[in-house]
Amino acid sequence: MRHLGQDSPWKPFWQHMSKFSQRSSKSELLDADDIPFDDIKLNMIELDKINHLLGGHRITVKGIIKLIPENCKKLTVCEIGCGGGDNLKVIHDYCLQNNIQVTLTGIDIKKSCLEYAAEKNTDMPCNWICSDYALIDFSDQPPDIIFSSLFCHHFTNAQLLKMLTWLQHQSRIGFFINDLHRHPLAYYSIKWLTRFFSKSDLVKNDAPVSVERGFIKNEWESLCAEAGIKPVFIQWQWAFRHLIVYTK
Repeated sequence: MRHLGQDSPWKPFWQHMSKFSQRSSKSELLDADDIPFDDIKLNMIELDKINHLLGGHRITVKGIIKLIPENCKKLTVCEIGCGGGDNLKVIHDYCLQNNIQVTLTGIDIKKSCLEYAAEKNTDMPCNWICSDYALIDFSDQPPDIIFSSLFCHHFTNAQLLKMLTWLQHQSRIGFFINDLHRHPLAYYSIKWLTRFFSKSDLVKNDAPVSVERGFIKNEWESLCAEAGIKPVFIQWQWAFRHLIVYTK
């Protein structure tokens, strides 16, 4: 009988489910401090393509729409963990199409990512801040909306509780989160897709690990309840994402 490896998709379904019963504590290669920028750049390019093809950017637009006040003409939006600025570009274009004057801020801890974002998005005015998001205090002039996309799964639950509290305190209208749903179908789909179509070793390694570090709905419910974030909107989105929206 052929031996089925640990990561084989042909094992009984219940064995796959047990593997995903809890968030993984594996580290992603991207979280290391010594990654060459060329590798990071290719990772960001491919991630943008994945977001376009699998609807990740549409979820970001949904998050903004749920928080924008009726007849809004002016808006300030901040993204934490902004990377190459692709999500901010999507929001910029949406606001432009809907006659909303938007002021954008992107925060990322990697200076090289912000330099790339600024170079790539010359037609999009944005304030790029190189910092750990938690060190930023917007209390004097809070952004209307703060959001993150594919950022939260990099953190432990304890770190996420602090992040949720920060998001609540630092935003004027509210915040939203666009992140991964942990599921075996999502894991094996992205594992095989990136194996055949990705040129980035970072993407090939980190995409399935990201799913393992993702969330199921009741974990978001528990985290938000523990952080005192309520009421909160949590909804599953295609393809294997969750949209979490908090309105003050």
